[in-house]
Amino acid sequence: MWWRYLEARRDAPARRRYILYERALKALPVSYKLWHAYLQERQKAVRGLAITDPAVASLNNTYERALVSMHKMPRIWLEYLDFVVDQGLLTRTRRTFDRALCALPITQHDRIWQLYLKFLMRPGTPPETAVRVYKRYLRLEPTHAEEYIAYLKAQGLWGEAARKMAELVNDDTFRSLEGKSKHQLWLELCDIITKHPKDVIGLKVDAVLRSGIRKFTDEVGRLWTSLADYYIRQGMYESARDVYEEGLTTVTTVRDFSLIFDTLTQFEETLLQHKIEHGGADEDEPEQANGTDHDDGEDFLLKDDENDIDLRLARLEHLMERRPELLSSVMLRQNPHNVHEWHKRVKLFAGNANKQILTYTEAVTTVDVHKAIGKVYTLWTGFARFYERHGDLENARVIFDKATQVEFKYVDDLATVWCEWAEMELRHKNFKRALDILRRATYTPDSINRRATAEAEREGPVQGRLYRSLKLWAMYCDLEESLGTLESTRAVYDRILDLRIATPQIVLNYALFLQENKYWEESFRVYERGVSLFKYPHVRDIWLAYLQQFVQRYGGTKLERARDLFKQALSQAPPEESRPLFTQYAKLEEDYGLARSAMEVYDRAVRTVPQADRLAIYDLYLARAHEFFGLGKVREIYETAIEAEAPDGLSDEDCKKLCLRYAALERKLGEIDRARSILVHASTMADPRRDVLFWKQWNDFEVAHGNEDTFREMLRIKRSVAASFSQIHYNTTIVEAATTATTTGEEGGKRKREGDDMEALEAQVTGTNLPGFVSAGVVQPDQRAAQAGTAADDASAAPGAGAAAVSNPEDIELDEGAVEEEEAADAMENIQLETKPVPEAVYGGGGEQLGALDRFKKRKTEG
Repeated sequence: MWWRYLEARRDAPARRRYILYERALKALPVSYKLWHAYLQERQKAVRGLAITDPAVASLNNTYERALVSMHKMPRIWLEYLDFVVDQGLLTRTRRTFDRALCALPITQHDRIWQLYLKFLMRPGTPPETAVRVYKRYLRLEPTHAEEYIAYLKAQGLWGEAARKMAELVNDDTFRSLEGKSKHQLWLELCDIITKHPKDVIGLKVDAVLRSGIRKFTDEVGRLWTSLADYYIRQGMYESARDVYEEGLTTVTTVRDFSLIFDTLTQFEETLLQHKIEHGGADEDEPEQANGTDHDDGEDFLLKDDENDIDLRLARLEHLMERRPELLSSVMLRQNPHNVHEWHKRVKLFAGNANKQILTYTEAVTTVDVHKAIGKVYTLWTGFARFYERHGDLENARVIFDKATQVEFKYVDDLATVWCEWAEMELRHKNFKRALDILRRATYTPDSINRRATAEAEREGPVQGRLYRSLKLWAMYCDLEESLGTLESTRAVYDRILDLRIATPQIVLNYALFLQENKYWEESFRVYERGVSLFKYPHVRDIWLAYLQQFVQRYGGTKLERARDLFKQALSQAPPEESRPLFTQYAKLEEDYGLARSAMEVYDRAVRTVPQADRLAIYDLYLARAHEFFGLGKVREIYETAIEAEAPDGLSDEDCKKLCLRYAALERKLGEIDRARSILVHASTMADPRRDVLFWKQWNDFEVAHGNEDTFREMLRIKRSVAASFSQIHYNTTIVEAATTATTTGEEGGKRKREGDDMEALEAQVTGTNLPGFVSAGVVQPDQRAAQAGTAADDASAAPGAGAAAVSNPEDIELDEGAVEEEEAADAMENIQLETKPVPEAVYGGGGEQLGALDRFKKRKTEG
C-alpha cells in the first residue's frame, strides 16, 4: 500500500516524497524495497554537489540509519561505500569498509574486497594504510600475494616486497595464479635484493639466495651472479669475488659456468679500467662494476688506498688462464666417470708433473668401472706411461701392479693392462721380467673349479677369468717363440689347445712353428687337433694348409693316407666350401695317382659343388680328360653335363656356354650334324630376345655349313622358342644394352647394323648372293624373278586358297616378318642351283668331310 501510495505521488515535490518515504519506513523499517528506492532517489538528488553541501551529510546520515536495519544487505553497503569513496574521506571510508566486512558474512566479503582494493589503488591513499589492508586481505585470499607484491613494487616498497617474495618461494604449497614457476619467483627475488640492497633490511640475503641455489641445481648461474651483485652494491668486492669463485667451482653446466665467468671477467675489467683512468687514486667505483645496471644510482667507494693496478692485471690474467681448467672441472662435475674428460684434464697440465700426478690419482680413485664412459684401463696405463716417460720405472711397475688388482668390467681390459706392462718391460730390454709378467698373468688359479659353469664363472671377478684371455696367450706365444726354448713354446701352445681357447690362426701358427723346426709329424698332429676343435667355415683354412703341407711333404709316398685325409675333409665340408678341396684332391691323383681316379674326383666334384662353380670344374675336367683319354672321353663328359638335370646339372646359362663349346668342337672335327643337334638342344634355353649371341652363332653356322632345309628349320625353331618364351617379360633397356655390348665386342668395334636379325636372315634367303653357297652357281636375277612370279601365280591360282585362309578360324596369324620368311622359303624351293664337281682331294679319301652343298646334292640324288 505504501509503495502504491508513493507511485501515486510520483509528481509531488521531492520534500513531500521524502516525508512519505520517512513515514513508510517508520511503519516498515525492514523493507529493503522502500529503503533502496529512497536511497537511490536521494543519491540522484545530491549528484554533482560538493561534499561540504548539507544534502551530502544528510544522505550519509540516511545511509547510516538504513544500515541499522539493513546491515545484512550487501547491495546497500556497496552503494554506500561507492558514495563514501567518491567523497574522498580516507578515514571514514576505511572505517566504513571495516564495518561492512564485520557486518556481512564471509561469503559476501569478496564483493566488498573488490571495491576496497580499488580504493587502495586510488592516488592519495597512504602506502602504510594500503599495506595493512593488503595483509588483512591476504589472510582471506593468500593466493593473491602476487598482486600485493606488484603493488609494493609500484610503490617502491622493496623491503616489504622482498620479504613477501621470500615467504612465497619458501612456501611449498604456494601456486602462482600467473603461471610462474618457483625458479622465476627466485629470479624476481634476486632482482629485488640485488638492485635494492639497502632497502632489504632484516632479510638474510645470503641465506635466501643460497637456499635457492641448493633447490635449483640445473640453472643456478643467475642466482650466483645475483648474490655477487648484492655484495658489489654493498661495496664488498672481496666477498663478491669469493661468491664468483664459489659459483665457478660448484656449477654443473657449461651455460651457468659461462654466465658466471663472463660476469666475473667483466667485473674485473671494469675495476681495472676505473683504476687505470684515475691513476690509482681513491675514487668512486663505477655503477656498473659487474656489468649490470644499478637502479639506485649510488656510488661505492673503493677500499684500496694503494696503487694496485699490477695486482689487478695479474689477477685478470690468471683468471683467463684458469678458464680451461675450470671448464674441465665443470664437465667432470657433470659426470665424474667420463674417462675422456679425465684424459683431457691431464693434457691441460702438460709441463706440470705434480698436477698431472694429482689428476691421475684423483681419476683412478673417482671413476667407477661400472659407471664409466670409456675404457677405465686407459687411465691406469696412461698413469704408468707418465712415470715411464720420466724414467721412473719402479713407480710405473707399482701403478701396473695396482691396476691388475682392479675389478674391471671386462676381462679384455685387465688383459690389456698386463700386456701393456709386459710391453713396457720389453721397451726397456727387460725380457726375462716380461716373460715372468705373462707367466703370472696366464697362471691358472688352483681355486678355479673346473666344472663351474660359464655363468657362475662370469659372476666372479675378472681376475678369475683372466687365464682364458686369448690376447695374453697370443702375446705369451710370441715372446716364447722369440725368447724361449722349443719346449717352453710348445708347452704354451699346448696349454692354449687344452683350454680350448685357440683360434684357427693359433693352430696354423703352431703348426708352422713346428714345421720350421722340422717336426713334421707333430705339426700334422696339431692340424688334427685343430680340425677336431673347429667346424666350417673356421676349419677351412686349417684343412687347406694341412692337406697342402702333407702333399708337399710326402708326395706320393703316403698316397692312401693322403686320400683318407681328402675324403675326411670332403665329408665335413659343405658344398660351397668343397671346390678348393676337390681341385687339390684331383691334382694329387694327377701327380701321384691314377688318371682314372682323378676323373672320378672330377666327376664327384661336378655333382657336389654349387651350381655356380660347376662350369669351372667342368673346364678342368674336360681339359684333363682330353689330355689323358682323348676325344671319346671328352664327348662323354660333354653329353653327361648337357643332359644332367637339377640339382646335379648346370644352370641354363652355363649349359648354353657348354653347348656352344661342344658344337664348336664337333664343327672342328667335321661332325656338322652332331654340332647342329647340339645347337638344337641348346636352343630350348636361348630366348631370342635376350640370347642374341647364341642365335647369331647358329646363323653363322648355317651360313657356313647348312642348306635351305636346315636354314628353314633353324628359323622354325627360333619362332617356336620365341613363342615358348613369350610369357616371360624382361627389362628391354637392359636386354638391348647387353645385346649391343655383346655385338660390339665380337665385331671388334664395328658399329653398323643393318636392321634386326630377322631382316638380315630374309635378305640372305632372298638375296642374289647367298654366303653359304660360294661354290654353287646361282640363277640370274631375271630367272629368279620369273620363277618367283610363276610360283606366285600358281599359289594364287590354287582353288579355294583365299577362302580357306579366311574361313579357317584355327589358323595362326603370323606377323609380317614370319610371312616374309615363309615367302622367302617358298621362293628358295624354285631356285635351281648349278653344281660343279668337287675334286677328290678335298675329301681326303673319305666321305665324312663333305661340304654343305655336296651333302645336299648327295641327299637330293639319293632320294
